[in-house]
Amino acid sequence: MADAPSFPTANLRLKRAYEPAEPSDGTRILVDRLWPRGVSKDRADLSDWMKEIAPTTELRKWFGHDPAKWPEFQRRYRAELAQQAADLDRIRALAARGVVTLIYSAHDETHNDAVVLHQVLMEGDEALSGA
Repeated sequence: MADAPSFPTANLRLKRAYEPAEPSDGTRILVDRLWPRGVSKDRADLSDWMKEIAPTTELRKWFGHDPAKWPEFQRRYRAELAQQAADLDRIRALAARGVVTLIYSAHDETHNDAVVLHQVLMEGDEALSGA
């Protein structure tokens, strides 16, 4: 069983890039490799853009947001995240200090990389040890 996250779980949120930014979003981090279409930098109102934590271009293109590929996408992306310990720790540290909202642009709110990233962060520090 994985450890609990090292931050209050209410401090980590998900939000689409096309939804308006709100003060309650806290630290807004874009977690996609590509900039969201039609969203200006002012409208995005980001604190950071962590391209490197997003799935590789190869994995993103393979997945293509196909729900049938979701289980395998999750497995592959978790393996990639296992190599991103410093970035995961950075997000955890920010969430320990306040609200962090992971911003993504996918239309499918259930089958996207931000959902997997959120799950990994919520599972705690041992989440990727079996990846």
